[in-house]
Amino acid sequence: MTAGNYKKVFKQLKNKPVKLKKFLKHNAPKPRKFGINSKPCKICGRLGAHIQKYGLDVCRQCFRENARKLGFKKYY
Repeated sequence: MTAGNYKKVFKQLKNKPVKLKKFLKHNAPKPRKFGINSKPCKICGRLGAHIQKYGLDVCRQCFRENARKLGFKKYY
């Protein structure tokens, strides 16, 4: 039972609760306290390219889409 993504295994083990419990005990990803995976984007949930300044906590793509709504101006 090998899978690159642990969520694929959940589908396989849905009908086998004992094996699912053992799988989760040993293979489930642990919650992150620091690093890239610790703070997802508030808008889309993306993990990388994160803007943390001013307490925004959004990814760069969502920042570009919502900069005007957030009160930022582009100066030339």
